[in-house]
Amino acid sequence: MDNKLPCNPFIDALSSPLVDFYQAKGYAPDDSVGYLMRRIISLMAQGVERELEPTGLTNAQWVPMLKLYMGRASTAAELARQCALDAGSMTRLLDRLEAKQLCRRIRSDDDRRVVNLELTEAGRAAAKEIPGILCGMQNALLAGFSVEEWQTLQSLLRRMLDTAQAMQTQAEKNET
Repeated sequence: MDNKLPCNPFIDALSSPLVDFYQAKGYAPDDSVGYLMRRIISLMAQGVERELEPTGLTNAQWVPMLKLYMGRASTAAELARQCALDAGSMTRLLDRLEAKQLCRRIRSDDDRRVVNLELTEAGRAAAKEIPGILCGMQNALLAGFSVEEWQTLQSLLRRMLDTAQAMQTQAEKNET
């Protein structure tokens, strides 16, 4: 059986042959890797939100705050890209964070079109707690794993991420 699917635009982005781990006939969504990862992420997000409840931060709010805190973004456009949100959604989210006095917008002196973002003192204090909560949640989810199993899991997930990113790059090239 040929492992490559015909007319699949993503295959060229991959260096390994495609193996049909899943078949349409008899497909069980609850056993799919995507479903399992999505459920884990969803349950983890709910747990993190429960832990952050005293701060009043929602799952949608702590993610951009953490990115600002870690220096991954400094403008609304960068933050929207980092959080995979459209500009309108990011604007509304930033409005809520500003109303909670957790961040502020500061117009750039160099380029008046640019609006920089920064956490307030209260925002930095709240964001400082997030990494510990994330570590605690992930460590709890990994209870019973050995260090070797954890490293293997990380390695396998990185491989999947690399493949997904290669597929995305190929799809973007095909669109142009």
